[in-house]
Amino acid sequence: MRLLRRLGRSPAALAGIFLLLAVAAMAAAGPLLYPEGPWVLIGRPFAWPGELAGRPFGTDSLGRDVTAGILHGSRISLLIGLAATAVALGFGVAVGALAGYFGGWVDDALMRLTDAMQTIPPFLLAVVIVVIVKPTVATIILAIAAISWPAVARLVRAEFLRLREAEFVAACRAMGMSDMRIILTQILPNSSAPIVVSASIMVATAILTEAGLSFLGLGDPNVMSWGTMVGLGRSDFRTAWYLVAVPGVAIVFTVLALNLLGDGLNDALNTRLGRD
Repeated sequence: MRLLRRLGRSPAALAGIFLLLAVAAMAAAGPLLYPEGPWVLIGRPFAWPGELAGRPFGTDSLGRDVTAGILHGSRISLLIGLAATAVALGFGVAVGALAGYFGGWVDDALMRLTDAMQTIPPFLLAVVIVVIVKPTVATIILAIAAISWPAVARLVRAEFLRLREAEFVAACRAMGMSDMRIILTQILPNSSAPIVVSASIMVATAILTEAGLSFLGLGDPNVMSWGTMVGLGRSDFRTAWYLVAVPGVAIVFTVLALNLLGDGLNDALNTRLGRD
């Protein structure tokens, strides 16, 4: 409740929540309003927004409804962003927690692995993974997770290094609690604030990465996402710029919403900045 009150006092957080609810409503409404899906040909190609009744964003080069693509694409873009973030958080938190808590050779080994991953440009690594493996939603999620977890691991490691010598941790050891129980029930909950804030930014980054991959033709050809729409419309940008602008605006507003929510969460979870 205290967190909700603090978020309620943050205009940035409220704006982010409102925009995210709008995107979630779009994702939920897609199958209801357009059950035929985004691939069906419904009219003449290159009908500009407003020219066809019931098709507010017009049609693409093949006569597919751009509005249906936006609504159905929101589901795929959000799915990839949330799933990739969940996988990256799971692996990154595990690596950072073990490295920060145990230290010594465990820390050295895991941090060298993290360093090795961070020496490769992230987007280039994602491109290589998707090119080597067949581009599907699952492989795109794994590729984005693979470039995202090192930052999480370093963040969690820093928190564990700070907290592992705290008095409450020493008390837990004196009580005979196991290392894994201390990690999962004591230190990790007290490290959750920066992880939660980081997660909101990671979702935004994952959506942008998916859009970049799809723009290069490395998206899943069997699903419609905002990045896929941008990629399909780039060849017709000069004559039908709305094919790129409409999904581009959707990406911008979603990423903006996640960044605003992240700023609000940062203020709300930081007790020095937000006290009741």
